[in-house]
This record gives sequence, structure tokens and C-alpha cells, in this order.
Amino acid sequence: MKLGFFTMPMHPIDKDWRVSLAEDREAFQLADELGFTEGYVGEHTTDRAENITSCIAFIAWIAAATKRIKLGTGTINMPNIHPAALAANMAMLDHMLEGRLIFGISPGGLLSDAEAFGNLDANRNEMFLEAINQVLQIWRGEAPYNIKGKYWNITTERHFIPEIGQGFIARPLQQPHPPIVVTAVAPFSKGVTEAAARGWDPISANFLMPAWVKSHWPKYVEGCERGGRAADPANWRVAKSVFVARDAARAKAYATDPDGPYVNYYRSLFTKLKKNGRIELFKTRRDQPDDEVTLESICDRLIIHGTPDSVADQLLAFQQEVGTFGTLLYAGKDWKDRELGRDSMILMTEKVMPLVNAGTGMQSNAAE
Repeated sequence: MKLGFFTMPMHPIDKDWRVSLAEDREAFQLADELGFTEGYVGEHTTDRAENITSCIAFIAWIAAATKRIKLGTGTINMPNIHPAALAANMAMLDHMLEGRLIFGISPGGLLSDAEAFGNLDANRNEMFLEAINQVLQIWRGEAPYNIKGKYWNITTERHFIPEIGQGFIARPLQQPHPPIVVTAVAPFSKGVTEAAARGWDPISANFLMPAWVKSHWPKYVEGCERGGRAADPANWRVAKSVFVARDAARAKAYATDPDGPYVNYYRSLFTKLKKNGRIELFKTRRDQPDDEVTLESICDRLIIHGTPDSVADQLLAFQQEVGTFGTLLYAGKDWKDRELGRDSMILMTEKVMPLVNAGTGMQSNAAE
């Protein structure tokens, strides 16, 4: 199992923006130094807590400060940006990263963003598909372009001057395009199937109950079969909220502190998803009454914390519950305590993952 990083991020709404941005940058630099294979950052325009407004801008900022880690948009909210601008910006970013870019895409889930961009009442899934289709059409096509859609039209025919390079939209370094991933946030996600059929791979969100994470694998297999490719668990990424400390008492205190970064993260998500009618994501079964879903029950089920030995055991149990996957994405949280936040990532790399991979090997041998 490989180790990656994923941050939405989520910070206290009164925290100095400069401090939180610098903190997020430092977390990615640390992940790179520790050998995390990939790292993703989210974006929202209208959220003080999830306050990275452009994952493209953020990745551009940290591109030269990282050396090995692949960096992914996690995710581009496709209905909120013109496909021509996105195609050009992602192409430039891929060149800046020397081909270390992963293209994470979604229809976008924050309704205040949709409202701000005027697509709250639109079919955002339809917009999402048109946008990604147009981006890919630009990258495989030739100028001048004449791409017509329901939501966007893209042409450079009237002002195409090939001898000076006018009218061209850049292509990425990776051909035919950077790897594409989608974040799956729904139980039995149809989006996973459609993505897999097109050659894309899934990330299962860290705020899903294990039963819903487990439901993504058969949908992925279904899509791979339709697309004529093998369903490889190595291509399945699963995000998880993990906190590791050198003693169990400190780990529990930090991870369960009502005013700490882990509980605050799930408090914010619980508030949003409950208001948006998506409380099912936090249920352990579909017929569970809404009033049984509490912040305490969510945190108890979704936050893994403890010493390296304990966390490794919990991750192995989680893997047995949901199935084998290729990359564990450590879900970044606010560094209320910078040293504890950094040490958790260090312990995750140096202590937990060797135990997890040794345990995974033993489980495989036992199964044989």
C-alpha cells in the first residue's frame, strides 16, 4: 500500500489566512520530504474554513518547493470554470511540474459556490461532463477550434494566426493527458462506474462510512469491464482521517478534543451535509434513523487515532472491512498544534506504513 496526502483543507474561520496557507504549503513540503507518493488539494470560492480558492494556484505556488510528490487537483469543480481556461491552465501546470500532475475533477459539492457561479439550479452533472469532454477535445484536437456545447462554445477561428502562434490552446506535457481521478462521495456511486469506463480512477472520500467505501469497488469493477480494462486495486485510492502520536493518551486527547482540528473538521462537514440532505453519508446503514447520526458517532467511526502499533492495526482492520486498495490518502487537518501535526505525518511514514504493509503481506499469505 502506498501513502498519499489529501487536504480539503479545513481551518478555523478566524485563523489568519496567511498562516493557514503557509501551514498547508508546509504540509505538502513535508509530505514530499517523507516520500508520500501523491498529494491532492481541494478548492472552494465561498468558504472561510475550506479557504483554498484555487487548487491550480496553490499547486503552482508549491510546484518548485516539491521535488518528487505527484500533485493533484482535489478537485477542480468543473461547472465553475470555462473549459478553455481550464485546459490552458492545467496544461501549463503540468509543464511546471515536469509531468507530476494528476487531474482530479468533480461537479462540485459546495452549494454556496454553485450559487455564486449561477449554476445552483442547473444540471451540474451535465455541465461537468460537457466541461471535461471539451477539455479533452481541446487537448487532442488541432487549432483553430470550433467546439459547440449546451453550456460553452469554444472557437478561435476568426482570429487564428498560426504563423505567430495565435489561436492555440496549450497541451499538457503528459500525453494524451495527465491521469484523471474522481472523488467518490456517494454510496454505490454511479460516477465511479462511469469514470472507470473512461479509464479514470476513483478516490473514496474520508468522510464516508466504511460500508459506503466498500460499495465503490464493485462499481469500479463494473466500469472497468465496460471499458475493457482490468480492475486493479492498485488504482483505488482511499482517504482516511488519521492521527498518530507517540502515546495513546495524547493521541486520544488531540483527536477527540471538541475544539480540536479533527472534531471541528467533522462538525463542519456534518453541518453542511445535514443541511443539504446528505446525512446518509454518515449512516452505517441506509435505514438508520436520522436522529441516530450524531457528531460523536461520526467521529468515533471515522477518526483513526493512537500509537503507531494501534493505528496500523486499525488500518489493517479497515482494509479488511472495505477491501484491498492501492493508496491510502492521509487526510490533512489544521495544525492547531504544529509539532503534533508534523509528528503524526512523520510517524505515519516511518512507523505505521511499514507495519501496515507487513500486515497486508501476512493477510495475503493467510488467504492463500
